[in-house]
Parts: sequence; structure tokens; C-alpha cells
Amino acid sequence: MCLAVGAGYAALQYSAKAPWSRQLNYALAALRFAVVSFLCYLLLAPFIKTTTARTEAPTVVLAVDNSQSVELFTPKDVLSQATAGLGKLAETLRGRGFAVETRTLTAMPGRPARLDSLRFSAATTDLDQLLSGTRAAYDGRNLAGVVLVSDGLVNQGRSPAYSEYSFPIYGVAVGDTVPKKDLRLTGLTYNRVAFSGNKFPIEAEIGFEGYTGGTATVELRDGNKVLDTRRVALPAERRRVRASFQITAPAPGKRRYDVRVVPQPGEFTELNNQRTAFIEVVKGKLRVLLAGAAPHPDLKALRAAILANDNFDLTIALPGVAPLRADADFDVAILHQLPAKEGLGNEILAQVKARKTPAFYILGAQSDLAAYNQLGAGLTIQPRGAQTDDVTPVPNPGFARFATDEEAARRFAQYPPAPVPFGDYRLGAGAEAALWQQVGRVATQKPLLVFGGPQDRRQATLLTDGSWQWRLQEAVEHDDRPEAYDRLVIRTLQLLTQNANKKRLDVYPTQDAFGTQDDVTLGAETYNAVFERLYNQKIDLTLTDAKQQTRRFSFANAEDGAPLHLGPLPAGLYRYQARATLGGQPQQDAGELLVQSQPLEALESKADHNLLAQLARRSGSRLYYPAQFDKLAQDILKANYKPVITTEEDLKDLINLKWLFFVILAFLTVEWAARKYSGSV
Repeated sequence: MCLAVGAGYAALQYSAKAPWSRQLNYALAALRFAVVSFLCYLLLAPFIKTTTARTEAPTVVLAVDNSQSVELFTPKDVLSQATAGLGKLAETLRGRGFAVETRTLTAMPGRPARLDSLRFSAATTDLDQLLSGTRAAYDGRNLAGVVLVSDGLVNQGRSPAYSEYSFPIYGVAVGDTVPKKDLRLTGLTYNRVAFSGNKFPIEAEIGFEGYTGGTATVELRDGNKVLDTRRVALPAERRRVRASFQITAPAPGKRRYDVRVVPQPGEFTELNNQRTAFIEVVKGKLRVLLAGAAPHPDLKALRAAILANDNFDLTIALPGVAPLRADADFDVAILHQLPAKEGLGNEILAQVKARKTPAFYILGAQSDLAAYNQLGAGLTIQPRGAQTDDVTPVPNPGFARFATDEEAARRFAQYPPAPVPFGDYRLGAGAEAALWQQVGRVATQKPLLVFGGPQDRRQATLLTDGSWQWRLQEAVEHDDRPEAYDRLVIRTLQLLTQNANKKRLDVYPTQDAFGTQDDVTLGAETYNAVFERLYNQKIDLTLTDAKQQTRRFSFANAEDGAPLHLGPLPAGLYRYQARATLGGQPQQDAGELLVQSQPLEALESKADHNLLAQLARRSGSRLYYPAQFDKLAQDILKANYKPVITTEEDLKDLINLKWLFFVILAFLTVEWAARKYSGSV
């Protein structure tokens, strides 16, 4: 039909006698026939179907445990045999059509490792993360299997024995299952905070192999000075012993103490003979007043959280039950549902206000919200009737005064909902929310825990009297260890009782202590002359270690609260000095931060080949040794892994091809030009 229309149109157009030659007439008719026929064809909406076939070769991932323990405890000839065998295996598999990629514990995401640049330098071993990361990276791809080269020692994350993997694991065992003759310091137990002038203990746990029946000497050092020495017996019936030291806390400040096991002849390594304790010496215990409008389960939960920490003295006050003495002395007050309706507990509130004591308000059903709004705590609440919302806590990532780790955030997400007043919330000048409210599965930016108040009297507010459920739930779920709840309460009290900030430049570590693998971060706050927050101010920072070596940084404090990232640092006590120019006036601040070293890779010398055998057996494979790489290659080839062929069909309307427009335009242009030229002769 399209051809007929085109032919009819051409015949109608060119059947009459023309002033040009017959050959040109036929040519012009042919052009018109082609154009009209094709335009009619396009009206029928034709399409092009394209089929593309792709072939994906089976992939074998060489997952290499490049931790320090592998190089430290594997005989050199065995390790060389393993690395050479990996290269030969990769070459053999590639020659048989396999794709081979390498992953290590320290490889950057998206950047595969290379066998020729393999370094056994990882300070920790997390095999589950290595295997789970492989599973995620190759999800939906033709992953034939994973060759896991490891000593089976895991000191980070969970054991891979408790995870499920959807691919075969070919375990290659390195390391040594024969214990080395060694003395090692396996752990230190101490309180991170001590009171000046008081005695505090440091207890060391010593593990040993090959020195049964002898003795070990353990030293406690302050720098190069030996403070105390213990000689401990190494009995045959045990593999671990303890040595205890008692120290008198010096003047307030951060102190570093080294505990060292003196090396003995024949010891395999001295890397695990020393550990460091960092202790903050403070003036004395913090005195806390816990006052409530009436008996409540919250009071018991708060009391338990406070008494779990030895650094606090607690006084409890309840109107009509346990009145507050006029001579009671306290550094911070927790006011549960105070101010209360009908003036209940006003005498306690008056005493706290008269002393300008930092206060932690907890709001509930008995709270007088109108009276609370007059306190200047940094938050104003306009309730809508007596309605409540049931919420769970969500950390505010922009709050940098104390950090909430991933484990605490996971525990917060498991808390049961607690009631908060339903209404409008408004934060005052300088107030910040540490926790947001989550209603059901919807995270909001309504505050749940707020820090505010004037500079000379810090105040905090928790908008629920149902937090006792959180501590109870966490204790049930985590073996009577509600660490996240207790830490939240303690950090709130510590933040309230810090010296009132009269500094216009305030730079502080975001954690009490960092590990050598952590990204060390510092928070920063800047203020104008009337102590209003400033942002995007240039701050110069000088960081000095114990050897007086300095590092310099320059950064700006962003509005989103992003900290300064210093990256991983070697273990030690660092001092920093920050400088900035605010409103034309130079300002400075100084402080200390701690980086602790934990020689995890040197603590255990005996390889765990049973773990590798279990992973291989569970996935339908078996365990190999470095001398069996040829057998491993044969078994992978025998498994007969096939390439995966995928096809894709693409349907595209012909009218959407732009080049067809230009072809039609060219035909019409040629026809018009020929007619114009020939008709003008």
C-alpha cells in the first residue's frame, strides 16, 4: 500500500510533459516515489529490534589475608611458596578462559589489588568483611568461587563461621599451627578516669608458651622511668597469669603508662610484650542530684546508669518522700518532670536555679510546659492538647560534642517507642539537638535531646519520661549490659559539667581516645563577641607528638558540623594548638588527644586452620596448602564452570532515528535543485 501511494504520487507529479529530459524525469519520479513511500511507511510506526549477546567468563577471586600475623608467623619459604603459587594459579586460570581478580583486607573499594604489589601490613583481620564484601561486589555476576589464603586468625568483626556465602570457598592455609615460644601481654584492665591523690589499679594479663615453670618480669613505666616491677610465676596448669599494680594518681591531666613484659632468651617476637594505658586524672567525683516530681521507673533507670560509673556521687530528692537538704552540694541536677504541675517540687527547682547549677530536664506527663518554656533551656514547646507521639531516638550526625558510634545507633533503633509531647518545637539561639525523633519508620528533625541555655549555666532537655523502657530493653537484648543508654546519660552529664565555655574558639577531640586504625577527628566551634555561633571560619592547627614533631593543618568549621579529619596517627599522646581570627581579633585554643596502640596481630601465633576447613567444607570444597596449588587449579577446572551468555533485546521506533530525517531532506533537496535548475533552462 505504501509503494502504491508512492507510485501514484510520483506518476501524478511527473506524468505531464516536462521541460527536461526523459531520463531526468524518471530520476526525479524515482526520488519522489522513494520519499513518499517511506513517509507512508513511517506512519505505520515500524521499529527495529536489536539483539545483543554478551559472554561473561567465570570469575575466580583470590581473597588474600594480608595481615601482619601471616608474615610474622608463617615460615618464609612457605609464604614465598604461597605467593608464587597464587601467581601461577592466576596465570593458569586466565589461560583457560577464567577472569581472575584479587582482593585483600586493605584494598580500596573499587580498586582491585595486585599480586605483584602484595604487602602483609594490615593491622587487623576481618575475614567476614573480606568475604561479605566479595559477595556484595560480585552480586549478579558469574562468580565461580573464592580462593581464600589465610591463617584463619580473626580479631575484628564476627567470625565468618557464622555467615552464609553463596559461592564455593577454596581455603589455602598458611601460618603455623605449632605455638611459638613466646611471652605476650594479652590485655590491660584499668579505669580510664582516676581521681587526683587516689590510688587506682592497673592489671595486666600475661599469656605464655614454652616457659612453663619459670617466671616473668613485668614492669610499669612512666616514660623511661620504671615505677614498679612484678615477678610472676608461670605454672604448668595455666597459660595465662595476672600482675597487678597500684598507682597514686598525680595532678589532673592525661597520663600515659606503659606495661612491659621483659623479653626472655628464645622468645619468638617482642612485638606483643608491651601495652599502653591512657588515664585521665580529674580533681574528684562529680556530684549529681537526681530529683523528681514523683516516684517513677525513669528514676531507677537513671540511678542505675549513674551508679554504674565510679566517677559519680548521687543524691536523690523527691518531694514528700526524700526532701532535698538545704546544705546539699551538687555539680549537676537531673530534674525529672520538674517544673511540675501545681508547683510540686518548686523548692528543689528554686535551689538549683539559685546556685546556677547545670540542669538536665526530663519532660513527662506531670511537667508544666509553660513554666519550662520560661527557663531558657534552649527549647520552646507549644503543645497541641494532651496528645503525644511515640518515638525512638535517632542520632543527629551534625552534633559533634560527643560521637555516637554505629553500635549505639543500632541499639537506639531497637528501642521501644516512648511518648513525647505532640506540638511545635523551636530551638533557641545556640541550642543543638543531639537526638532527633523517629516516628515509626520516618526519621524527623524534631528534637528529642537538646543542649542549650546560657553560657554560664548549661542545660539539656530530654522530651520523654519513657526512657526507662530503653534501658530495660537493651539489658534484655544484650546480656544485662545497657551500654548505649548508660553512655548517653553519662556523656550528657559530662557535657553539662564541663567548664562554662568562655572561649570564642573551642577545638576538641570527638572521642576520649582513638585507635591507631581510626580516623582521628577534631570538632571546632567559633563565636563572635556576644557568643553567637560563627561558621566557615579559617582555623590553623598545629599537632605535636611526644617527640616534638609537628604536623600542621588548616580547615574551616562547616555549618553541618563536619569535623577535621586528621587520618590515622601512630600511638601516643598528642598536643594541639589552634588559632583563628574572629571579628578581627586573634583567638587560640589548646588541648590533648590520645591514640592507643593494640598489637592485635601479634597476640596469637597459632594458626586456626579448622576455620578454613569448615568454610571450605560447608561450601562443598576442601582445604589446600601452599604446596597444593596445582591440585587446586585442577579441581577448579574439573568443576567445569561455564561462561554465562546474556542477551538483550532493544526495540527502537524507526521514526526516532535522526539520520533518516536528513536522508529524506537530502532526497527532497536534490529533487528541488534538479527541478529548479532544469526548469530555468
